[in-house]
Amino acid sequence: MNVSYQWLSEYIDVTGVTAEELAARMTQAGIEIDVIENRNKGVNGVVVGYVQSKEKHPDADKLNVCQVDAGTGEVLQIVCGAKNVDAGQKVPVALIGTVMPGGMKIKKAKLRGVESQGMICSAKELGMNDKLLPKEMQEGILVLPESTEIGTPIADVLGLNDHVLELDLTPNRSDCLSMLGVAHETSALLERPLRLPETQVEEDASAQASDAIRVSISAADGCTHYAARYIRNVTIQPSPLWLQNRLLAAGVRPINNIVDVTNFVMLEYGQPLHAFDADQLNEGTIEVRYAREGETLVTLDGQERKLEPHMLLITDGSKPIGLAGVMGGENSEVTERTVNILLESAHFAGSVVRRTSRQLGLRSEASLRFEKEANPEAVIPALNRAAELIRQLANGTVSAGIVEAVTQQHERLVVTLTLERTNRLLGTALQAHEVKTILDRLGLESEQSGDVFHVTVPGRRGDITRDVDLIEEVARIYGYNHIPTTAIEGVTTPGHLTKAQRIRRAIRHLLTDNGLHETVTYSFTHPAEAKVFPAIAADAVPVKLLMPMSEERSVLRTSLLPSMLDVAAYNRNRKSDNIQIFELGSLYMTPQETLMEIPQEEPVLGLLLAGARRTPQWNIAAEAVDFYDVKGIVDSLAAHFGLEGQIRYEANRPQGLHPGRSATMYLQANGEEQRLGIIGQLHPEVQRAKDLGDTYVAEIHLKPLIEAASADIVYKTLPRFPAVERDIAVVVDRGTAVGELVQTAKDAAGEWLESVRVFDVYTGDRIAADKKSVAISFTYRHPERTFTDEEITEIHGRVVSALEAGFEAELRK
Repeated sequence: MNVSYQWLSEYIDVTGVTAEELAARMTQAGIEIDVIENRNKGVNGVVVGYVQSKEKHPDADKLNVCQVDAGTGEVLQIVCGAKNVDAGQKVPVALIGTVMPGGMKIKKAKLRGVESQGMICSAKELGMNDKLLPKEMQEGILVLPESTEIGTPIADVLGLNDHVLELDLTPNRSDCLSMLGVAHETSALLERPLRLPETQVEEDASAQASDAIRVSISAADGCTHYAARYIRNVTIQPSPLWLQNRLLAAGVRPINNIVDVTNFVMLEYGQPLHAFDADQLNEGTIEVRYAREGETLVTLDGQERKLEPHMLLITDGSKPIGLAGVMGGENSEVTERTVNILLESAHFAGSVVRRTSRQLGLRSEASLRFEKEANPEAVIPALNRAAELIRQLANGTVSAGIVEAVTQQHERLVVTLTLERTNRLLGTALQAHEVKTILDRLGLESEQSGDVFHVTVPGRRGDITRDVDLIEEVARIYGYNHIPTTAIEGVTTPGHLTKAQRIRRAIRHLLTDNGLHETVTYSFTHPAEAKVFPAIAADAVPVKLLMPMSEERSVLRTSLLPSMLDVAAYNRNRKSDNIQIFELGSLYMTPQETLMEIPQEEPVLGLLLAGARRTPQWNIAAEAVDFYDVKGIVDSLAAHFGLEGQIRYEANRPQGLHPGRSATMYLQANGEEQRLGIIGQLHPEVQRAKDLGDTYVAEIHLKPLIEAASADIVYKTLPRFPAVERDIAVVVDRGTAVGELVQTAKDAAGEWLESVRVFDVYTGDRIAADKKSVAISFTYRHPERTFTDEEITEIHGRVVSALEAGFEAELRK
């Protein structure tokens, strides 16, 4: 919201308070002022001049020699190259010695041999935002109204001796989206009375508005109040300069006197208005209803809008003529041929306007105010104010009466405030009369009963609904800097990370220390991408977004891997082939096709390796990463959290992974086994689709890992007694999983087995074609004594017997 300081001074006396001082006061009270713009960019020495005559320059086709009366007592000869300069015009004239906003100093000069004693100025040369002016005024000099007095400083004529305060409003302070709302705030801060504008309308008693127009509301939940006035025989013309200056200061383009009045009153009251060409309506009929299937409307910006049944319309009973609260229709636009006006003022539901505006991508000053719930009490005052201004500025005749339809009467809310609660929450010792004074300054009517106040909230302050809102208002006006600082009371506890937070942080440190880079990707993905890899739950359904940014980001992800593959492809396309990344993120899923409950959120760790394991050197060849690199990372994480040896890898074919180089991981902890995730090489088809080489991934569900993990490091004493190693080589069927051999050996060896390591797998000569030889090393250690040979032989014998019995294994000779 841009607030003109000059305009504000019409409603409240700001004498002795500069724009900077007021901005500081407002910011301290919670209305932040981002920028204070001085509209006068250095326009001094520029006055209103009258072009008495214009003649062609004798030696230049594009120059004119003008004789100008600038009120200096002599006629000035000025050479001007503007196409639109002409005799009889009032124009801005920069006198000799003037320094223009761009830094140019006006001097007496000769242009092609003809003396020039000043400069006739354009709006841009005066430092104005000429983009808000009509095109013809952007391309030439600024032509002023005929009634402008010669010799008057141009800064006074154009209202440039002004400051504009740019308010950065929070969503709850929609009352300050109007000049009167800011005036109320200023009145409370400066303790000065308001001067509200007159809304008395001079009507033509011989003609009733109800004879010309009819109003009805079919969408009661979208519009609670619709009011209209009928104004006849208007003259469409440019607005007077004072009105144009007000709009320009607010950043609004002047158009014509009718449209400018509606914009002016909208800025003044915060109540959007719209003027329809009444002769374009079907017998003066207005019906407020929702759109019907297949309806369209060409809005004032010339765009055809496809309407949906939830969009609120203004119609003439047969066709749409406006998007309620957003923008009018081209078919009822006020033009130069307009004679009769139907002036609209209404209260539309903010949620309905917001949905329409967002879906169509059509934001307007009107929709901005309706979305934040405009003041329902301003409908009639704003309508009357605009009608009277149109009567004065367009010579219109206002028919007697207001035609309106009301579906719900607005009732003011009464909020009870107690002095005890106010002081307790603020930490102050305010007296009842001080609180009463603050409420009065804010324009809030209240009935006092001892230390209790019953406050009636005006419609302009829709943000006040509870006593805490009033307490905040008391604090703002009393001054935050006057509230004493008090020590915090109550039981305090030191902050700490939860177990899950400690483990996630440890994972991040461990992986980055080992050379992996963390990525952060969107939680949204394409529906097709969500089907590439298996979801955590077999019955999981991707959650669809109601209003996605695009089709590429239309569902919540059920796997991290598609997004990580995009990162890998992005790097590979930029010649970064050695990729080692991880992501800690969340997956979202639900078993419901139509979402009725909050989706389940699952924390997940994703790993991706591709390219070379290490950079080749003169003495080290490049080595490509493989399955065991990503498996080694998973095993190191398990070991770090005290879960060494508790992850089982079951070779299978997870969706999206290579059928012969992938597995499902299971965590064995707390007496049960849980699915931990998937690991392996990407399926060749997925690699080709993403234009990737051999890529290895893992997706680990963190919940079971966090539950089983030890977040604290546990130290053990170094062993005092020697270990005993035994190696065996067993011949088993080729299809036997080595992991199963190892697990059987662990179970048979018992508690004194310290480690098991597979150090060779052999197939070939001297081994049957359907067999393989697996060489395993066992390390045994007792924590309190040295093993005897007999004890080791007995333990190791149990291991061999278990392998022979479970897998028909034969010791290799």
